[in-house]
Amino acid sequence: MGTFIQLVIDGLSAGSIYAALALAIVLVNQATGLINFAQGGMAVLAAYFAYSFIQWGVPLILAILLSILVSFVLGALIERFLMRRFEQGDPDTAVVVTIGLLTLITGLCGWIWSFNNLQFPSLFPVQNVNILGAVVSIRSIGTTLVIVGIMILLQLLFIGTKLGLALRAVAVNPQSAAFSGLPVGRLLMVGWGLAAGLGAIAGALIAPSQTLTPGMMDAALVYALAAVILGGMSSPIGVVLAAWMIGVLENLVGYYLSPAYKEGVALVVFLLVILFRPEGLLGRTEERKV
Repeated sequence: MGTFIQLVIDGLSAGSIYAALALAIVLVNQATGLINFAQGGMAVLAAYFAYSFIQWGVPLILAILLSILVSFVLGALIERFLMRRFEQGDPDTAVVVTIGLLTLITGLCGWIWSFNNLQFPSLFPVQNVNILGAVVSIRSIGTTLVIVGIMILLQLLFIGTKLGLALRAVAVNPQSAAFSGLPVGRLLMVGWGLAAGLGAIAGALIAPSQTLTPGMMDAALVYALAAVILGGMSSPIGVVLAAWMIGVLENLVGYYLSPAYKEGVALVVFLLVILFRPEGLLGRTEERKV
């Protein structure tokens, strides 16, 4: 029983990393209607920013906060000077641009900071606690709690604030939103900025466990995209639950069956949801008016 509990909690921790990236992808989609494949690269870049601040003597918490702020500004600038040229055109072109942006950011990180594994300090104590006979790391518990807090805040943002409703209105129909007086351009910048800041949190959470490298988010991005599809693009809660489900299932499958089957878990669940509930576990079908 203790082993099972440990596997579940560690799976929730891994799923929380996927959830942080997935929520950032949802945030961009809710603001622009696009899927941002560069989200993982932006999270890595934010982690390198935090690493540099730490090397300059800045305390860890402050370094992470500064990286979130820098990422917010960078995300807004990317939307304003790059993505805005493609947002009103063919969505496939915009997706290709985000893939190119991912490649560019990864290359820049390797060029500036090298491709070597760098040690990133943990936000939580590197200690274990005993829960019903299971030895669980405080890092796993802390990571999960952070994502729960972010999930609640995003859900409140989307359904209970003027900013969240305005972001969704712009994503659904930017022309009508502009006619109604909404500052579409600024809202798009805010959406990308918030997503980049959220990605910075994901980078700070995953870097201590995997070491900091330009490609550390590649696998997490795949799982995050699967969580977005599984949970439903319109539901932050559904996305987080889907990410947790993937993290727990891959842990259980890897332990009780074979580690070779772990990477296939997300694909199997993804196919089942696409076949039987394409709008996602908690998503809803939305009609996009033009």
